[in-house]
Amino acid sequence: MTSKRPSQLRVSGKRHNHSPTTSFLLEIGSEELPWQMIQPAMTQLAQLTERLLEDQRLSHGRVRSFGTPRRLSVVVEDLALKQTSVFQEVLGPPKTVAFDPRGRPTKASEGFAKAQGVAVNKLVTRTTPKGIYVCAVKREAGLSAARVLTQHLPGIIQRLTFPKTMRWNASGVRYPRPIRWLIALMGTKVLSIDVAGVRSGSRSWGHRFTSRERPGETATKGLEIQRPEEYEAVLERAGVVVDPSRRRTLLRQRLKRLTRSSEESVYQANQEELLEQAVFSLECPNVLLGNFDARYLALPPEVLITSMQEHQGFFSVVDQNRNLLPRFLAPTNVKVKNMELIRAGNERVLAARLADAQYFFHEDRKGKLAERVPQLHGVVFHKKLGSLYQKTERTVVLVGALAQAAGVLEVKEACQRAAFLCKADLVTGMVGEFPALQGVMGKKYAAHDGESVEVCEAIGEYYQPRTPDDDVPKTIVGRLLSIADRLDTLSAFFYAGIVPSGSEDPFGLRRSAFGLIRIVVEAGMTLHLGEILQQAEGLLNRQGVNVASRPAGERAGNDASRSPVLGFLLDRLRFYGRTVCGYREDVVESIIHGPHGADGDLRDLFLRMDALQAVTNRQEFDPLLIGFKRAHRIVEKEAWASSGVNAERLTHPTERALHQAVETIRRAVEQSLASGDYHGALKRLIDLKRPIDQFFEGVLVNAPEPEKRANRLSLLRQVDELFSSFGDLSRIQVQGQ
Repeated sequence: MTSKRPSQLRVSGKRHNHSPTTSFLLEIGSEELPWQMIQPAMTQLAQLTERLLEDQRLSHGRVRSFGTPRRLSVVVEDLALKQTSVFQEVLGPPKTVAFDPRGRPTKASEGFAKAQGVAVNKLVTRTTPKGIYVCAVKREAGLSAARVLTQHLPGIIQRLTFPKTMRWNASGVRYPRPIRWLIALMGTKVLSIDVAGVRSGSRSWGHRFTSRERPGETATKGLEIQRPEEYEAVLERAGVVVDPSRRRTLLRQRLKRLTRSSEESVYQANQEELLEQAVFSLECPNVLLGNFDARYLALPPEVLITSMQEHQGFFSVVDQNRNLLPRFLAPTNVKVKNMELIRAGNERVLAARLADAQYFFHEDRKGKLAERVPQLHGVVFHKKLGSLYQKTERTVVLVGALAQAAGVLEVKEACQRAAFLCKADLVTGMVGEFPALQGVMGKKYAAHDGESVEVCEAIGEYYQPRTPDDDVPKTIVGRLLSIADRLDTLSAFFYAGIVPSGSEDPFGLRRSAFGLIRIVVEAGMTLHLGEILQQAEGLLNRQGVNVASRPAGERAGNDASRSPVLGFLLDRLRFYGRTVCGYREDVVESIIHGPHGADGDLRDLFLRMDALQAVTNRQEFDPLLIGFKRAHRIVEKEAWASSGVNAERLTHPTERALHQAVETIRRAVEQSLASGDYHGALKRLIDLKRPIDQFFEGVLVNAPEPEKRANRLSLLRQVDELFSSFGDLSRIQVQGQ
């Protein structure tokens, strides 16, 4: 008879800190990488290296990754020279099968020992939950780190992922730019690897323009890296600061030194963004101070700042009143004694850019913004959804409906005028050159045309919030216009069957919906969006947009009668509640799946979540929910729909007390809900705890008399309906249930 053996057990041996160690360097040299790719690639390289060392049982110290436009690298400190040895335990047959009554090995144990390559007398026993088994213990010696790394390093490089890659030779290897050199150095030993036809060595390359091997010579032979510990110092002598954190520090110091006067400073709004770009665009970080003609200060400051940022990556300079000065700070990739030639070149290039911006600004203002609206006929919103002019028409109608729904009819005209003009700046020369200025220039041009302040402000802020951290619009017209534009975008794409799938969201619909949620919640706007969404679909239908089959954009469990767009918005509200506000998942779900989502009053749902989250911290809430959920389960199991209670048939004191409490508390809860006092409504529900508990202690719900049973079930139905008037509280998790 054979016995089924338990699976093998693998036990790692202890790592010995006294084992000899060394350092390791991997550098991937290439043509200049796009700056946006460097930081993510550095993170990946460090993670892949640490994972490899862990998987291969190579103990190590600190792992540091570096990156410049021409290189990605990782340095490992205190790397073990060999893998940690492990002991492998393999369970064999039970002891009763492996040895006879006299303790002598049986054929079963001899066969097991032979299969495992150990002597029979070396077998040991192990006690398991299933009994005592014999066990073969085998020691697996570690391989050298050099052998392991040589085998696995090419895989690490090829597992790096980038937004865009290329093939440049017959090897078929993909990388953002052609790989030109590799260093794989373990201590003083070069590890031999090959990636894309490039063999590893110990030579790196310094700064493309300023590195010299000897005075008067260009760097044609590269830089010898003798040990990984010398890596940073050798490259810095060759003009390359390889550590991004050090480049950042040097750039900050230089910016501060050039603007140390109390009368000027670096413009703050885009400083960190520009600093990030500079850090990963330079190998030799430096900054110079330049000037431009003061006559360009007549342009809107947003134009000057955007021109300096987008075209050149320049930092703007402001005075103590935050007014722009005719100066700029230009990051440069060289540091030489005489920077005048470089300064003059930067000033010349910026002057040309500002002259273009000035031309666009003057030309754009020769015609009114309203006269440009018909040009939107020629701008495609989406091939399935028509032009931006058609989108503008829909937005005008929707924003008017929103103004009415919000009870602010006094701003309806301003809302519709702003909606009519808000896309017109997209066909101006300035926005064509600087797309980031859309909305900003619309506000400027509308003011120049004499439009009202309300209209101008709305055009300037309706793109907000652009990011999760951006402010929401401050004016009521701007908020309504932003909501209308987002509702139309969501409705149009869902109507045409273009919905986010998994992590794919090429049109930013999740971002658009999240921005809408933020406006409604953070600005405290009460809007019933259900009817507005129906109106949005009607507008699309009248414009001849082809409707797709109902998209799979709704989460399972949502009411099938809900608009797919409303389901999508509720999903974003779910995300907002859980991620931004930190609400419990069951709290959010109980409100999302409650009876109040159909009309699309998102702020109302949020306020209910907020109140419910607060009451869950009260000591008496869980005991209350235990009694309610018991009532809910009974009603649900019996499929009891009637809530008509005959008071004359209530014979037991506890059922009469519960009936009276329900009647009294229902009126108070209804008043609280009607006034939006959700904290008060939940507080009154807590008063039902004692009557519910006493009811279940005092009576048998399924009484033998049909009339009593029906009456008691109807009473529990009233309890269930009262709790459900707030939300689906049956979804709240109670400890122990």
